[in-house]
Amino acid sequence: MDADVLKAIEVSNLHMVAPNSLGKLLAGAQRKDIPARTVTHREGDTNPHLELVVSGVVRVFVRAPDGRTMTIRYCRTGSLLGAVSLFASDFSLPASLQTLTATKLLSLSPERVRHMVNEDRKVALALLEELSQRVLTFIYQIPDNAFASVRQRMARHLLDLASEGASAHFAAGLESGPELVIKASQSDLAEAVGTAREVVVRILRELRHEGIVHTDRTGIVILDPARLVQEMRWNISS
Repeated sequence: MDADVLKAIEVSNLHMVAPNSLGKLLAGAQRKDIPARTVTHREGDTNPHLELVVSGVVRVFVRAPDGRTMTIRYCRTGSLLGAVSLFASDFSLPASLQTLTATKLLSLSPERVRHMVNEDRKVALALLEELSQRVLTFIYQIPDNAFASVRQRMARHLLDLASEGASAHFAAGLESGPELVIKASQSDLAEAVGTAREVVVRILRELRHEGIVHTDRTGIVILDPARLVQEMRWNISS
């Protein structure tokens, strides 16, 4: 296996699979180089799939009848895409997937994955761990999406788009760190949080005046990540 694939596996739930079984699991897997801004799977697709993000960023988003979109997950190196499609009866993809950057994916054979689940307990446990994490993530997002203000959703997505692991770093109580630069347009942010571009412009202006971010032609620089983490809390008293 290539070094970049091994690195992605090490940070994925597949890291618990023994090398011999991992080799069987990945037999016949195909690498895919996907350009930025490409929709790889659309809402309603019924084809089973399991893909490992080797590099790049993929967003999972839903679209409202009026055309607005909202991002519900960002997937980076080590993320597994499509595990539920292998086991859900009458599966229909509830969201669409789009690359935000040039992305490398490793596409596994659904039939081989199902076979290895039956053959090796650790493969089954790896995918159960993956599915459990997805369920918990979406449950945690219910209050975020239902009760949070647009500004609070903006704060979460700005941190999500920053360097990998930034949210955990600052949520742990660290008050300082290197500058975090986000390469995203105002239209991209509006799509991600399900609002109008004009609202994003207003919120960025507020954050800039409060010293939380700085904006210029190169992107958005997060100056005070700890305050963005505080913004994410939709119910401060809880």
